[in-house]
Amino acid sequence: MNKNILIIDDEQRFRELLSRIIGLEGFEIFQAKNVREGFSILEKKSINVVVTDVKLPDGNGLQVLERIKKEYPLIEVIVITAFGTIQDGVNAMKKGAFDYITKGDEDDHIHVVVERAFEKAQMQVKLQHLEQRIENQYGFRNIIGESEAIENAKQMAKKVASSTMSVLLQGETGTGKELFAQAIHQASPRKNNPFVALNCSAFPQDLLESELFGYEKGAFTGADKSKKGLLEEADSGTLFLDEIGEMDAGLQAKLLRVLENKTFTKLGDTKTQSVNIRIIAATNKELKKRAQDGNFRDDLYYRLAGFEIIIPPLRQRKIDIPILAHFFLNRVNNQVQRIEDDAMELLENYPWRGNIRELKNIIERAAILAEGTEITANLLPREFHDDNASNISLSSSLKEVERMHIKRVLENVNGNKTKAADILRIGSSTLYRKIKEYNL
Repeated sequence: MNKNILIIDDEQRFRELLSRIIGLEGFEIFQAKNVREGFSILEKKSINVVVTDVKLPDGNGLQVLERIKKEYPLIEVIVITAFGTIQDGVNAMKKGAFDYITKGDEDDHIHVVVERAFEKAQMQVKLQHLEQRIENQYGFRNIIGESEAIENAKQMAKKVASSTMSVLLQGETGTGKELFAQAIHQASPRKNNPFVALNCSAFPQDLLESELFGYEKGAFTGADKSKKGLLEEADSGTLFLDEIGEMDAGLQAKLLRVLENKTFTKLGDTKTQSVNIRIIAATNKELKKRAQDGNFRDDLYYRLAGFEIIIPPLRQRKIDIPILAHFFLNRVNNQVQRIEDDAMELLENYPWRGNIRELKNIIERAAILAEGTEITANLLPREFHDDNASNISLSSSLKEVERMHIKRVLENVNGNKTKAADILRIGSSTLYRKIKEYNL
């Protein structure tokens, strides 16, 4: 980072004195005798710190301060004056000055003030870069696609982001529900506070409750120390509850109280705690129908579904398949640079039961297998080449069909059982039982 300082003062001797003092610390100094010259330099140079006099021939230092903070918010400004008053100093600090000093009294240590101001400016730039990286990774621009279906979903998510409403994301496994949740959080006033995610299908119900609410020491056997729950971890931020439809009725009732009262009680505790969170829930099930059938609390459903967003499956946004395929190919970062037309046609006509997650795995697999610079049709799994996207005969038994399908899904995700269970829409324990049953 450059170490550029701009001094704005109409007294040439004072500008040169400051330039010598500050220049000894390794800073590059730019000088301006009035406001006009000062802003001309700001337009052309990357300045970190401005030192400006209060009284200038064509303006006032406090006005300069205000304009700089508006147009160049990352620049730190030090205001100097020959006749300082406490009120002027207070006004300068209120307007965003890094410091307010009097000429003559503090000339011998102004370089220290400038150094501290530079360090703050440097930190501001680093924070801006970090926020930009977070935005690129978790913001709406990370949701890839140009189809009308995905654009509609993104527009709805952008509109609700700045509100305090709970959001329900409805979509099949692998459609990107967590990406949407992260993007909504990142576009909300809570973006600098925690984003905490919990997959409700990944835990037994008793363990899910302790994960969510936390517990006090001695609350149950094995609780040898107190533990914060995810509600507490997400305070002032966003709690993302994935696969909310897997939560049992008792826990649903407790979550409803959190939504209504903004309070909760840890396991083994008697006192309630307040919490300020926004809940974004997601499901791959038709939650409204489950509520109507009595399999999910309808009062909780209506609290969660204050704003419902349907995330389309990949088969309903086929024009996005080439965009996503090349996006994942570029992320592999090897010698493979393109996808052959025949291979792309197969990708576009595949039903994608595992949606974007399945497409990502297929592209990564094909890129690893490729010996040249392109993905060819023969590198895609066998089911892409069958007319019915399977290799199942009419005489196959139901068990044979199930075994072959589970085997193919496991192959496509390189044996990752958690991903396979998501694609198959079954619990991990069920998948392990099937693997054992079918000797896979």
